[in-house]
Amino acid sequence: MSPLVMLAEGPENPLIPPIPELVIGLIAFVIVFGFLAKKLLPNINKVLEERREAIEGGIEKAEAAQTEAQSVLEQYKAQLAEARHEAARLRQEAQEQGAELITEMRAEGQRQREEIVAAGHAQIEADRKAASSALRQDVGTLATELAGKLVGESLEDHARQSRVIDRFLDELEEKAEATR
Repeated sequence: MSPLVMLAEGPENPLIPPIPELVIGLIAFVIVFGFLAKKLLPNINKVLEERREAIEGGIEKAEAAQTEAQSVLEQYKAQLAEARHEAARLRQEAQEQGAELITEMRAEGQRQREEIVAAGHAQIEADRKAASSALRQDVGTLATELAGKLVGESLEDHARQSRVIDRFLDELEEKAEATR
């Protein structure tokens, strides 16, 4: 006996569908598969291809943007290095100018100090000579009056009086210098 006959004669197996249903299901499957293969599959492939191209284009754009960003970064780094170099140069110039200005100001201060000291020495010398001259006159007048009172006669001869006073004061100055 053939297996088909056995199937037909015996009780129905729930796992094996009847032949007419199997044939109808197979025909329906082929029709649906054919429809999907003719209509939907090209559209699905078209959408997938467009998506693939969009992704590849996006990757290319991203790589181009990354390359451009890298070049901009390099330019930025170069400009930054140049700016730092320029800042260092300007700082160095400012330090040099500051040092030069300090040197000039010190020299000017030294010159002014020397002028003030020289003017002070000249003023002191002039004051000393004026005081010496006034002192000579006063000492001479007092000495003449004192000598006149001691001698009892007037010593009003100015020429002789000046010579005596000058000689006396010169002797005093020599003694003062000798003791120094």
